[in-house]
Amino acid sequence: MEYLDRDTNRIIEMAWEDRTPFGAIKMQFGLSEAEVIKVMRKHLKRSSFNLWRKRVHSGVSQKHLKKRNPEISRFKCSRQRAISNNKISKR
Repeated sequence: MEYLDRDTNRIIEMAWEDRTPFGAIKMQFGLSEAEVIKVMRKHLKRSSFNLWRKRVHSGVSQKHLKKRNPEISRFKCSRQRAISNNKISKR
């Protein structure tokens, strides 16, 4: 599946964010974890992809909900307003 450049950039940005779980990417873009990995592999340099994969599996990242600290009940900043179609609502 192909996306607009801004969508691809946002998917990559969300994938790099430690506190954004794969479920949030699935909810916004309909991509499974495997599909996110394909996007990352396609659009990142090999060394960047390897660093990302290492980070996701290192325990530092909270990408997998089962590994996530139970005190974290959200995937967005508490100061951020509701997200609608990947756009932050205007204040």
